[in-house]
Amino acid sequence: MQTAIIAGGCFWCTEAVFRDVVGVDTVESGYIGGSVPNPTYKQVCGGDTGHAEAIRVTFDETALSYGDLLDVFLGTHDPTQLNRQGNDVGTQYRSAIFPIDDAQRAESEAAIGRWNADNGAMAVTTIEGFSDGSQVAPWYPAEDYHQEYWDGEGQRNPYCLAVIPPKLMKLRKSFQNKVKG
Repeated sequence: MQTAIIAGGCFWCTEAVFRDVVGVDTVESGYIGGSVPNPTYKQVCGGDTGHAEAIRVTFDETALSYGDLLDVFLGTHDPTQLNRQGNDVGTQYRSAIFPIDDAQRAESEAAIGRWNADNGAMAVTTIEGFSDGSQVAPWYPAEDYHQEYWDGEGQRNPYCLAVIPPKLMKLRKSFQNKVKG
């Protein structure tokens, strides 16, 4: 099993997409890339901690490569929006990849390059995570009520009902061979 950490706006929405991807074992919502230890949702939403709402994905690399995972990530949100996704605005909603080693960093650069070439656009997705050049930024799991949100409360939340189904449709249309049966 391998681990990937990505941020593509609201973690509820990104988590919902990756729960449906072949090879994905677990998806955990959380916070990364900020300066406050053990931040709360309220602190992160305030935009003052520097953290991004993100997901940590555990996946089977024999079923899903890291590069393919990044292609799904870049293809199911808008990587051209700086510090926002739709109506969610602020650095906590930035598009970012948090590689856990040099190989992931290189593949992250390659994935962004592929996306730019295929879409004739420039992604503003950042590659973050090495706070001192060698260490991965600390990961903080979100509060329990944020985990598996779409499968529970999210299907009654008007925001989620407006945002998540189009992302899932995009996943099914653009990545048919990567969707769980």
